[in-house]
Amino acid sequence: MQTINTNKPVIYFGTGRRKQSIAQVQVVPGSGKLIINGLPGESYLQFSPNYLRISCSPLNILGLSSEYDIHVKVEGGGLTGQADAIRLGLARALCTINPDNRATLKSEGLLTRDARIKERKKYGLRKARKAPQYSKR
Repeated sequence: MQTINTNKPVIYFGTGRRKQSIAQVQVVPGSGKLIINGLPGESYLQFSPNYLRISCSPLNILGLSSEYDIHVKVEGGGLTGQADAIRLGLARALCTINPDNRATLKSEGLLTRDARIKERKKYGLRKARKAPQYSKR
């Protein structure tokens, strides 16, 4: 007969994407720490209160900010895209913890993937839509 090791903490996963950023979020029962790429979340997000508020908003809405530790591996894009990717990944992970959280997070719009990405450059143009200066002669 096999014995099951119950000392191992339960880890919940969620993946979030925004622009060029991809965040892999792990939610572990703990004290409310945010670790991003091995650094404390405050220092990684450059102590910006806006980025910290965006990243932790799903926990704050559900009132679980001091019950879970968040471990994030994020790559690509800038801090704005990364913060939004963390928010989506965290919201998805919280839905796997308790399916009742889904209705609350969905009504706040936290489970919606923002599909806006950079438009590609077209030939004959300087950028995606910027044309070269018109010359009459």
